[in-house]
Amino acid sequence: MMHHVSIRTANIHRAIAFYELLDFTVQEKFTTGYTLACWLEGLGSRIELIQIPEPKPAADPFHDEHYVGYYHLSFDLTEITPNLSTWLTDLEQKFRQENAKNPEQISPLKVLLKPGQQQIGDRIYEVIFIADSDGLPLEFIRILR
Repeated sequence: MMHHVSIRTANIHRAIAFYELLDFTVQEKFTTGYTLACWLEGLGSRIELIQIPEPKPAADPFHDEHYVGYYHLSFDLTEITPNLSTWLTDLEQKFRQENAKNPEQISPLKVLLKPGQQQIGDRIYEVIFIADSDGLPLEFIRILR
């Protein structure tokens, strides 16, 4: 069983605000060496955020076809929503509203891939990709059949 996924972020406060809009909640705040960190739980998983004091621009794993390394996190929303199109529309609205209230903390949602279907083996999935506050691709899937 996986305990958590760790994400290095340029701004932990923006990252927390982003993941809270995805219904994650902060479980623990702590320091790791010289920097801020926290654990968030949501969507059946745990994420650790670690703020990097002097961040460098990250690679673009979604658009760079030559990128090698971790690609994305994937969350199964089959039990949470009847379809990803409606879920995404609602999420975009939530981000627009929060961006209007607090543009320094929340940017409009960046959609990397609109809802579509993908067959993997004998299963058909509904799939979308969005970018988190640092540009990390996040995949959301639903099992259709």
